Amino acid sequence: MILIPGGTFLMGSDEFYPDEQPVHRREVRPFHLDKYAVTNAAYAQFVDSTGYITVAERPLDPDDFPGAAREDLVPGALVFTPTLGPVDLRDWRQWWRWQPGAYWREPFGPGSTTRDREDHPVVHIAYEDALAYAIWAGKRLPSEAEYEYAARGGMTETRFAWGDEPYPGGVAKANSWLGRFPYDNRGVGDTAPVGSYAANGYGLFDMIGNTWEWTSEYYSPRHVPPSAKPVNAGERLNLLAATSSTGGEVGPRRVLKGGSFLCSPDYCLRFRPAARSPQSEDTGMSHVGFRCAKDA
Repeated sequence: MILIPGGTFLMGSDEFYPDEQPVHRREVRPFHLDKYAVTNAAYAQFVDSTGYITVAERPLDPDDFPGAAREDLVPGALVFTPTLGPVDLRDWRQWWRWQPGAYWREPFGPGSTTRDREDHPVVHIAYEDALAYAIWAGKRLPSEAEYEYAARGGMTETRFAWGDEPYPGGVAKANSWLGRFPYDNRGVGDTAPVGSYAANGYGLFDMIGNTWEWTSEYYSPRHVPPSAKPVNAGERLNLLAATSSTGGEVGPRRVLKGGSFLCSPDYCLRFRPAARSPQSEDTGMSHVGFRCAKDA
């Protein structure tokens, strides 16, 4: 882990997406943060030691999916699948597929393996799975403010972690999507081994790109500055302003930070420290991982 010095910074951005607003001053106390995202090898140690079973491996409760055929209620996860050509970018179902049997050890479905990916970030990890690992390791998950502050690496007021341009000098500084999304990728196109790109000013790797990472924070459609009335996790403000396909409300979600290998300027310009994304606590995907924090 690396000790991140405390300090004050302007959190958020008013240049990109509404949920990054308002820009407000935040103070962060010194804390420790993992140098790298948790890898497949590290997560295997946890599972082998504890026998833990991730959410993606557990049977699905029919009561949670009214109207679904029982034969469809099998464990699995959402796996990114490139399209053959241009598609409507408003429909994420074009490039995500439900893959029965996919979980962290078999990330692309039955028969796939992590044996040649031990140094890649672990994926298909739900919030509960990340929290269980953190507790086992004697750590915790970072807050959203801690993550953003650390991801900036000391560059507190730039758009990106390395400056104001996404690709300075035409060079990718993080593992993000290069080319036309979601069919023409000229970069990695998948997770990369941790540490494949240069560390930031604090010596942290892959705080931007590669995988989105869990924070401990509940998501709300706008930032709630410390001076404002706190938002209770059970209140409506903590629910994403959307409804499910059955007409019911989407439950509380946690904030993901950092962007991933799928972030593209023509679709998701979120490989920035201020960017954030809501994620249902019970849902891991092939571009979601995590790292741990610890009090100083």
